[in-house]
Amino acid sequence: MWAGLFSFVSIVAMIGWVLLAAFPRKPLTHSAILYLGVGLLCLCYAVFFAMVKGGLADPGLPAGAAAQSVDFTSIAGVRAIFQSDGGVLIGWTHYLAFDLFTGMWIARDADGKGFSRLAQLPFLFFTFMLGPIGLLGWLVMREKRARALGRG
Repeated sequence: MWAGLFSFVSIVAMIGWVLLAAFPRKPLTHSAILYLGVGLLCLCYAVFFAMVKGGLADPGLPAGAAAQSVDFTSIAGVRAIFQSDGGVLIGWTHYLAFDLFTGMWIARDADGKGFSRLAQLPFLFFTFMLGPIGLLGWLVMREKRARALGRG
């Protein structure tokens, strides 16, 4: 079950990234990315979380591992969350949703500041693959133009 859901959310995210990188940035495209991409991933995240936390689905813990409560206050607690297939899927869906949303913000910001699509592609790629590194690169790249445009 978890492997199939993993494939599903990965495909949803990939479609969103392809739309973002290759299709005209029109209102319909933006809406598709936001609602059918990011929104659907957020909904999946909420459902997966509720399924595991509510005991509606076996989180897929390794043999012999005891179920633990969710603990974000220590590295051991966070590590325990990712010891199950359900926990990995929830975390992966979280990354996919936020990275796609961030990529959409980068694209809109770049369009508004007059950056070509070609100039945007490396930042979108690094955001897709490495999340915060792509965002950091974009924040550095946009700074001079943002100042010239009055921080717009």
